[in-house]
Amino acid sequence: MSPGPNPSPGPGAGPPHGARPDTNWHRLDRLLARLRPHREPLSLLVDGVVIALAWNVTYLFRLGFDRWLSARPAYDAWVLLGIVVTYLAAFALARVPQGMWRFAGFGDIRRLTLACAAAGGLAAVAVMALGLSKVPRAVLALHPVVALMGVCLVRIAYRMLYEHARARIAGGGEGTARRALVLGAGEAARRLLAGIHQQGWTVVALLDDDATKHGARIAGVPVMGPLSRMDDPVLRSAATHLVVALPSLRGAAKRALLDRAARTGLHVLTVPSADELRSGLEVSRVREIEPEDLLGRDPVALDEAGLAGVLGGRTVLITGAGGSIGAELCRQVARQGPARLVLVELSEFNLYTIEQELTEQFPGLELVRLVADVKDPLQIGNVMQRWRPQVVFHAAAYKHVPLMEQGNAWAALRNNTLGTWRAAQAAAQAGAERFVLISTDKAVNPTNVMGATKRAAEMALRTLAAQHPATRFMAVRFGNVLGSSGSVIPKFKEQIARGGPVTVTHPDIIRYFMTIPEAARLVLQAVATGESGQVLVLDMGEPVRIVDLARQLIRLAGHTEDEIGIEFSGLRPGEKLYEELLADNETTVPTAVPRLRVARLTDAPQAAAEVQALLAWADDPQPREDAEVKAWLVRVVVECRLQPA
Repeated sequence: MSPGPNPSPGPGAGPPHGARPDTNWHRLDRLLARLRPHREPLSLLVDGVVIALAWNVTYLFRLGFDRWLSARPAYDAWVLLGIVVTYLAAFALARVPQGMWRFAGFGDIRRLTLACAAAGGLAAVAVMALGLSKVPRAVLALHPVVALMGVCLVRIAYRMLYEHARARIAGGGEGTARRALVLGAGEAARRLLAGIHQQGWTVVALLDDDATKHGARIAGVPVMGPLSRMDDPVLRSAATHLVVALPSLRGAAKRALLDRAARTGLHVLTVPSADELRSGLEVSRVREIEPEDLLGRDPVALDEAGLAGVLGGRTVLITGAGGSIGAELCRQVARQGPARLVLVELSEFNLYTIEQELTEQFPGLELVRLVADVKDPLQIGNVMQRWRPQVVFHAAAYKHVPLMEQGNAWAALRNNTLGTWRAAQAAAQAGAERFVLISTDKAVNPTNVMGATKRAAEMALRTLAAQHPATRFMAVRFGNVLGSSGSVIPKFKEQIARGGPVTVTHPDIIRYFMTIPEAARLVLQAVATGESGQVLVLDMGEPVRIVDLARQLIRLAGHTEDEIGIEFSGLRPGEKLYEELLADNETTVPTAVPRLRVARLTDAPQAAAEVQALLAWADDPQPREDAEVKAWLVRVVVECRLQPA
């Protein structure tokens, strides 16, 4: 029987969203899906019936139709019961019930052959040893052969039925055949071919730069040359999709391949990456190209020994634990073996989501789940005093630039600046060893409220560093994070799916991008190496023109700009053309971690007093107008270039 859930049907499969087809083939598919969770007992039940039928067929063959019932001994039913139990025990020991009937092949037949031979031999020895001489010796000898034929036949029949049903469902869905040209002919491609046909795909050819594979066939599919042949008009016309089956390809080589694939005009998909495969995803679960596939950077290597010394066996507290960055920090901190992980989150749903995930992935980790507001001094103080974390990651923040710019400046100041001050102060009073603020590139020469409130939060930490020398306070700056809530990329993909247009604010706007796991790894690395009062800057690589990213996503979806256009909507309030990270030799100094630098910051002599005054003003819960907030931020953050309210 087939295991678990169906393999992902892949993009373009099945009926339109919301439709519920009800043909006989769809009903059969749903029935099989309902049976899959019970496949092991059902497999044993079916095999038991087949073995019993094989026993009767063997008697019929040996004694003929006239005597196959009358000539049997009276104890034959007990013999049959013992034989069925023996065979099923042998099948269980050989892990036959775990086999996937829809993928039944030579490996399954080999296991069945060994199990039938062992069970048949054991049954024959037992019958003779017990002196049951009325059981014909020919029946004992032939039964394993007939039983093997029967159990193999039912598996072949099931696979034929399943494949026929999937073909009919795929053919009757959107009415468009999916023909894949696969890039890569290695182990990933072999595993892909083992499952992709069951999803209604036809693979027309494989391409690989290994010349020794050219002309070979893998699962009946020819390897027709190097990767450069994806540009061949004949091959392109035969395919509807390109599937990249090179999960170990990384860095610039991967980006160059995806650039070339995008220019073919075909819809480009990929197998899961090496990291995703290690996490348990199947190769056959082809997916869309994600923005992180386009960054062209090698992954961040962590100093595991250093992190284990800082986080292992410690109590770690994360504010904003259910947000994009906070949740990834939770995952990566959990891998370092902390004694306890305290999750602080204002959103009940976000807290529930990350708590459920961590409980499943790290069942031995003690989790403390708290709905709390960092702006509430009594609440956050009580949390810190009760749980006494050694390390605190402060990821709670309002980060959406246009939303904070108009009508929400007061909320941004209280959450991003006052909330940081209160959480950090409470952590220091509870004896925390390290406090890390997640900051942003928008804090550099800020032109918007969000960036200015983050810069003020950095300044507040530097003030606390002087007051509480026992705690290391540090901030980590990075740019846009792919896939985080509010990111531009999901918006682009949604617009492409709707048929466009894709809206970009300005043709020259550029941004630094980093993946969520990359950002979280570097934040963890910073906590092991940073000193108190430092603002650490992450090397974000080369900036990306947003319009170029939009064009590439359009091409990878198999469209042209003639089909899905790009419209420029104009810069939004507080938005820069170019974000600044200060990650250069003149304004930063290197650390022992290659992609982590320390910003050279010189606060004005009156900075500490100004920050204290700002915090005292923000402490009043009475709402203030945007103009008042901006005036205070300009006064405190001297490099601030806020636009008037």
